[in-house]
Amino acid sequence: MKKTHVVILVAIAAGIMILLSFMGDLSTYETLASARQKEGKTVTVITQLDKSVPVPIEYDAVKNPNLTKFHVVDSLGNKAQVMYYFEKPMDMEKSDRIVLKGKMKGDVFEISRKDGILIKCPSKYKDDPKAAYNNLTTKS
Repeated sequence: MKKTHVVILVAIAAGIMILLSFMGDLSTYETLASARQKEGKTVTVITQLDKSVPVPIEYDAVKNPNLTKFHVVDSLGNKAQVMYYFEKPMDMEKSDRIVLKGKMKGDVFEISRKDGILIKCPSKYKDDPKAAYNNLTTKS
């Protein structure tokens, strides 16, 4: 075998290993029910605040500034309490959707990374297309 063939084979093997390592980071969206079945594994869930609970968000900056508890419901109606081990994200109450990345432990969804939550707020121009158009044309 020539040296160039060996180098090409090693490069192909390295490329395959790199691709396989990235495949571990690819995630699909789960429901809270399927997240419960995968307890202890990191999953991504799309939810919204459960406003049927008397206090949907619990945060006390004096008592524990690194803990936010809140209740969510997914698109199928499954509910869970979320423990986010950081300060409360801004405008969480106004959120349209909340994307959570963490692990289920029993009936509690735990998020231990700061980037484990993404708040999706409704667009301020959602109901007024004229305002959106005017904003785009005046900033040009």
